[in-house]
Amino acid sequence: MKWLNVITLALVIIGGLNWGLVALGGPEMDLVANLFGGQDSAMSRVVYGLVGLSALWQLMPFFKAMRIGEVDAEANRHGHMTTR
Repeated sequence: MKWLNVITLALVIIGGLNWGLVALGGPEMDLVANLFGGQDSAMSRVVYGLVGLSALWQLMPFFKAMRIGEVDAEANRHGHMTTR
């Protein structure tokens, strides 16, 4: 599942950068819309949907880190718990 975490994290970062561009330059700076034919195009909506689903997926490691602590969550990335 590591590959899925990497892909979803990349999509969340892309979405965040896209929203940053929109905040700085307005709707005309929406990179996803500009690349895929406007906000209402099917491809843009697919990308927006994938970014949203990726954010939901990334909630799992976020809540895990909150529950067990960031250092332990990083140490446990391969399913092994370390003891302190």
